[in-house]
Amino acid sequence: MTFTLCVAQLNFVVGDLDGNAKKIIAATQQAYAAGARLLLTPELSICGYAAEDLFLRPAFVRACDDAVKTVAQAVAGLKDMTVVVGHPTGGDSRTRSVAVQSRFNTASVLREGQLVASYAKQELPNYQVFDERRYFTPGDAVCVFEAGEPGRRVRVGLLICEDAWFVQPARLARAAGAELLAVINASPFHLGKGDEREIAMQTRVRDSGLALVYAHLVGGQDEVVFEGHSFALNVDATLAGRAPSFREDLFFVSTACQGSPWKWSGAIEPPRTPEQDLWDALVLGVRDYVGKNGFPGAILGLSGGIDSALVLAIAVDALGAEKVRAVMMPSPYTADISWLDARDMAQRMGVRYDEISIVPEFDAFKSSLAREFAGRAEDATEENIQARIRGTLLMALSNKLGSIVLTTGNKSEMATGYCTLYGDMAGGFAVIKDLAKTLVFKMAAWRNANDPYGTGANPIPERIITRAPSAELRANQTDQDSLPPYEVLDAIVDRYMENDQSLESIVEAGFSRTDVEKVTRLIKINEYKRRQAPVGIRVTHRSFGKDWRYPITNRFRA
Repeated sequence: MTFTLCVAQLNFVVGDLDGNAKKIIAATQQAYAAGARLLLTPELSICGYAAEDLFLRPAFVRACDDAVKTVAQAVAGLKDMTVVVGHPTGGDSRTRSVAVQSRFNTASVLREGQLVASYAKQELPNYQVFDERRYFTPGDAVCVFEAGEPGRRVRVGLLICEDAWFVQPARLARAAGAELLAVINASPFHLGKGDEREIAMQTRVRDSGLALVYAHLVGGQDEVVFEGHSFALNVDATLAGRAPSFREDLFFVSTACQGSPWKWSGAIEPPRTPEQDLWDALVLGVRDYVGKNGFPGAILGLSGGIDSALVLAIAVDALGAEKVRAVMMPSPYTADISWLDARDMAQRMGVRYDEISIVPEFDAFKSSLAREFAGRAEDATEENIQARIRGTLLMALSNKLGSIVLTTGNKSEMATGYCTLYGDMAGGFAVIKDLAKTLVFKMAAWRNANDPYGTGANPIPERIITRAPSAELRANQTDQDSLPPYEVLDAIVDRYMENDQSLESIVEAGFSRTDVEKVTRLIKINEYKRRQAPVGIRVTHRSFGKDWRYPITNRFRA
């Protein structure tokens, strides 16, 4: 006797209730035909994660209810088939009525199309990018259900994501007779998160004495990416199976229903390097943002520098060369090697490449402002004019052609304000917004040594990687004219911004007080710029996005 379950590791679209329901139905039918009698879908699979303030709209919750009914009706004829579907339930807790209903993050258990059990998430995360207490009320009931055919049924304890990081929910499921923990999840990616999850779930297995299957979402949703990486653990916390990362998969796990304890097994994807995870996260983030929002392609300014080179390589891996266009916009300060390297890279990547000089526009701006600027030396004003001309040209091409502009600024620049509003910050999606400059260099070298999507080996000219970074907005300019060396800058940003260390503790760790005070001051005074920046892909545990919420007007300096 063998019992087989299937994890539907699928890429859902927030708000596409009909499309998401069809995906679940198709996965159920395919899993059933392959012998599975239990299908687990990720957290909030009906509506996609996270639907944010859509959860506050009663019409949205009602539409989710209807979509669940659609799934139930479509799979009703599959004898002994159980499907777990995630969706919101309940009323609008914002109402001023005395009879206030609660809204829950729910998993419904459908057996042969009938609702046989439901579970409301108990532990609601409210940190990093999570804001679930804004939308949901915690549940307080245990859910244990039977799945399988007569003679080979399994009692399954159901948990939702954060519940499995706490001791009590799993223990209560065990006390209620569970033989297996099924955890459905939508847990955003950041570097190292996959290993963190497996380690945390091993702890949960040892504590509860139950085998565990972790069903996870895959796909990009605005700034967050979900990497899949579903897995199963035996009672001894050994790995029973692991699904692929960053792609859809029907992941099957089986047990022979004999011996004590039962032994579970499935396909095991090999471990991955952090660089593989990071590259795939960036590629998936671009592909889904462009695709799910209906853009026909992408366009970017290719400067001959490392940031735009890396963004071009990511975009081509994500979308294909035919959907990506690069534009070089030389100014009076653009070095010959910059346009030579830009041409070289565009040719290597096979994208359309154009050169549009900004010299006439720059001269026109200076002429128009000559009287106002008379007697004043050139400074950052003229540098910013060049960046804003480029931003205007890119946005004009975007408006005319429909392609989204990908910005090329990195996390080091976003932290310190080394970027121009309405200039290099102009665009629709900030691909490497959460990559520090040192990581940009590392990933450029990694991509040159690897060709994960078959779009071309060694795409980035070596000189782009080895030359000193420069915005090329004035003669003989380098980034280090204005900033500490990136190794120092990025380390300070990591300590102060990502890990909330104080200025004094950073100085005590060996950093120059001058550098620490300069970098932290720049972080504080440039919050107004970050508020106006495009959304970008989150790949660290703290990005300049939902998990960074600081006041613009702020005099706290520690």
